[in-house]
Amino acid sequence: MYFKLFYVVSALSLFSKCLCLGEKDEIQNHCDLLRQWLAPSSVRVELNKKGFHREVTTTVEFRSKELSSVKVLLIHRWPRDVYVDPYQLASLSDQNNWKILLDSAIDLEVPAHKASGFVTYVYPFSTGPTSKLFKVTIPIHGRYHKPSFDGKMLKSVDIEVPELLLRSEKCAQLSSLEPHTVVDAPCTASNSSTCSWVKVKPQQDLNPVSFQLPVGDGSLMAHVCGGTLLVTMICCVALSKYMWKHQVI
Repeated sequence: MYFKLFYVVSALSLFSKCLCLGEKDEIQNHCDLLRQWLAPSSVRVELNKKGFHREVTTTVEFRSKELSSVKVLLIHRWPRDVYVDPYQLASLSDQNNWKILLDSAIDLEVPAHKASGFVTYVYPFSTGPTSKLFKVTIPIHGRYHKPSFDGKMLKSVDIEVPELLLRSEKCAQLSSLEPHTVVDAPCTASNSSTCSWVKVKPQQDLNPVSFQLPVGDGSLMAHVCGGTLLVTMICCVALSKYMWKHQVI
């Protein structure tokens, strides 16, 4: 009887060791595949449309093969000269293959000199295996600036290339992915918790894309205010005369 009990315990112990080794091998395989995805990738940023209302299109192309367990995150750091409209983004959510999270509330009305820069976390996704190519188009809007008194009628706005981050839920040994940088960021667009992500180094340092916004001429401020006041007074006099003549009370 003791021999049978010893045999059963030994078998269970051996099975447990095999199971643990199998899990470790699977985790290592996912980490190895994630390391392949960390190979230098192509990141391109384009600006579309003109004026105050633009579209920023980011295209990411990976060199590795498809891997369904890899999650992708793009971190955009926007200047205070522009903003995104949360209501517009919500209305477009059903048409996009990505979700977005804002790091702070967006005031749509304040001018640029009273606004602050902000960060967006964009989570591209696909219904099938993770694609080697992602394209994200975000509508942005320029803020109004203070009038210029030095003769410069245009304000240059720089849009930085977003940071590209990856993670795999089945790879917890991120320390084995050195020298790549590990950073903390929200796990999903719901912002329920933060996770460790691996930052992908781009193939080359990319310069920001730029566009220009018109700025008012401060030297015309007195003329504009005087003209506005004069037109307002003329309209008030004309309206008063009409009401008096027709006895409109």
